[in-house]
Amino acid sequence: MLFGHEQLDVYQRSIDYVSWAHNLAKRLTGVDRHARDQLLRASQSIPLNIAEGNGRGTDADRRRFFEIARGSALECAAIQDCLAACDVLNDDENHKGKAMLVRIVSMLTKLGRYKPRMREDPAPYGRCDYDNDNDNDNDNQEKPRHEILPGSHYPHR
Repeated sequence: MLFGHEQLDVYQRSIDYVSWAHNLAKRLTGVDRHARDQLLRASQSIPLNIAEGNGRGTDADRRRFFEIARGSALECAAIQDCLAACDVLNDDENHKGKAMLVRIVSMLTKLGRYKPRMREDPAPYGRCDYDNDNDNDNDNQEKPRHEILPGSHYPHR
């Protein structure tokens, strides 16, 4: 049985990137250890925020977590730029990592804009025919079937 977030393509692609970043981080030592730690944190933040956002109840919360995940992906791209500028990451490796990030950022951008509107139609559970005091057109209609008697909180017939 899969969780909802595990069915998202963007989640699967972000896990692939975490694996790629982890393999890169194994080589980063000495003066590169801070970039290593930052890359590991930022890369892992992507799927973590996707999972948390997908489980949120409101569209606004969901989009907010997808935006945070998108920001973490962009942070990873900047870390790669820093590593490439310091000749720690070669062009082929940088291109491979950036290609994964471009796809992730693109999917998260679309998810951040998406407002799901798939809802159930309201089911008819019952109906009370109450007169609307604010509507003058109801003057010729019947009185309500149920009345609340003074001093009572329950309708009486």
